[in-house]
Amino acid sequence: MKTAAIIGGGVIGGGWAARFLLNGWNVRIFDPDPQAERKLGEVLTQARWALPMLYDRALPEEGQLTFALSLESAVEGADYIQESVPERLDLKHRVYGQIEAANPGAPLGSSTSGFKPSELREGLATGDRLFVAHPFNPVYLLPLIEVVPGEGADAGVIGAAKEILTSVGLYPLEIKKEIDAHIADRFLEAVWREALWLVRDGIATTEEIDDAIRYGFGLRWAQMGLFETYRIAGGEGGMEHFIEQFGPCLSWPWTKLMDVPELTDELIKTIGDQSDAQSGHHTIRELERLRDTNLIAMMRALKARGNAAGALVAKHEETLPMPDPNTVPMMTIRRVIPVDWTDYNGHMNESRYGQVYSDAADATMVAFGADADYVADGLSYFTVENLIKYQRETHAGDSVHVTTRILLADGKKLKLLHEMRSDGDGEILSTCEQFLLHVSLETRQTCAPRADIAQRLAALATAHREVPA
Repeated sequence: MKTAAIIGGGVIGGGWAARFLLNGWNVRIFDPDPQAERKLGEVLTQARWALPMLYDRALPEEGQLTFALSLESAVEGADYIQESVPERLDLKHRVYGQIEAANPGAPLGSSTSGFKPSELREGLATGDRLFVAHPFNPVYLLPLIEVVPGEGADAGVIGAAKEILTSVGLYPLEIKKEIDAHIADRFLEAVWREALWLVRDGIATTEEIDDAIRYGFGLRWAQMGLFETYRIAGGEGGMEHFIEQFGPCLSWPWTKLMDVPELTDELIKTIGDQSDAQSGHHTIRELERLRDTNLIAMMRALKARGNAAGALVAKHEETLPMPDPNTVPMMTIRRVIPVDWTDYNGHMNESRYGQVYSDAADATMVAFGADADYVADGLSYFTVENLIKYQRETHAGDSVHVTTRILLADGKKLKLLHEMRSDGDGEILSTCEQFLLHVSLETRQTCAPRADIAQRLAALATAHREVPA
């Protein structure tokens, strides 16, 4: 099992640790803060709840977390190193010197928001393996990593690092030219700067500014970004028409992008008071849970459409292991119940049980050969009847698995028994008896399955009959 070393265990370092840990990596973390273990524990608790809900497969078995007593012991022998210490160049240089002495070969990413690789490498003999790997909070959910190699970087190291980041579900966006604050933070600073002016001049409150984003362009940006959004705004004329139409506005005094309001005590208090009025009734932990719940729901919706961040989740999901179909009874589903599967009663909605058992039936059919190619040849199974029993409540975040037995395989008739159990105590949450008929997709009528499929089914049915009820 591979090991990631995380130097700095704050909000960002904790997010990095969670991302690697929940994707099956061992993680060694070093942070001299006496509260580091408690702080990281809170991040991990939220990550363990949130990240598995993005996927319709189970994540790998969690790796081992170790709190190292020294920086050197954390990085020694590590396959990947991520530095997430405070934004002080002198501190980062000191840390890099220690890392270089203890592990001169592993890819070394920096979470820096603003420093360039050329600044970070000063004084290092092995600086060619050091690069910017700038994440976004929460690192365990948001996939973007701005990778800035900078001039003189080892292309092989950068390539290996990008493969590692991709393997844990991240999206490494390589920035070819180094620049202060990379790409995304330059946008964020421009918006932040303008927002400060709007508050300072008494034009809008913090809540009104947030409303303008979350009810408007923020929703568009989440799925299409900036340029694709404006391409649509240009109508049939596309991007060129948009620029021709709205380009002149850029010379109008709409914004104060280069001016910074003086952050006086009065302005800071105004912003603080407005922020308290807006969301001070929530704790930080409550706000994190709300943020992550919404992110999960939005990313899962995008995943269903194969779009933006959702497409990335789907691609990563394909690399996650499927349950072993060779078990008796057959393991067909292993997953975590996501937040968008629950209803007003706070438990899993009836329709989602149907989805679980439909997915279990699909996995069963793949196991005996009635897979996508079989369907493409014009043959499949249609569900005729489901008898679902609900024995215990199932909630968001519950880890569950489904086992399936073939009760009957007689010509065109197929009968399955699915049992959904809690991974925690193994107790049955629900069962489903499912009756299916084999059909021709051309005639939409029942017909006998192909001989090889019938043979495999018969063998599985015989094996499954030996399983105690």
